[in-house]
Amino acid sequence: MRALVQRVSSAAVEVDGEEVAAIGPGLLVLLGVRIGDGEPEADRIAGKIERLRVFEDADGKMNLSVRDVGGGLLCVSQFTLYGDARKGNRPSFVEAAPPELAEPLYERVRAALGAEGGEFGAHMHVSLVNDGPVTLLLEA
Repeated sequence: MRALVQRVSSAAVEVDGEEVAAIGPGLLVLLGVRIGDGEPEADRIAGKIERLRVFEDADGKMNLSVRDVGGGLLCVSQFTLYGDARKGNRPSFVEAAPPELAEPLYERVRAALGAEGGEFGAHMHVSLVNDGPVTLLLEA
């Protein structure tokens, strides 16, 4: 499982021109599920995300988690995190889990985080204001 985590001032998801989720300051999580991932990986990455210390403390050091600062969480399914373009120019997505396996794990992570969410499998427009910028790639 992979999560591309961005510290944001704000983030929102639109489907068919309608906003389906939005947060203020917090974390935007783009989540990819790989074939072979299961509940242990989902629980591990959710824990890592909520404990990730990327917010500044009173001394200006990245020492606080999203929970510590009361930030929002927005989680968006992103199978393309498992795109492989090492050969040729068209990415292969053979490592990405099929929707029927990925969706329950995505929903498990989202529920564990108490996160707002995009619409699984939909064509979405994601907007964000990256704060820092701070962007990290996590794997479980």
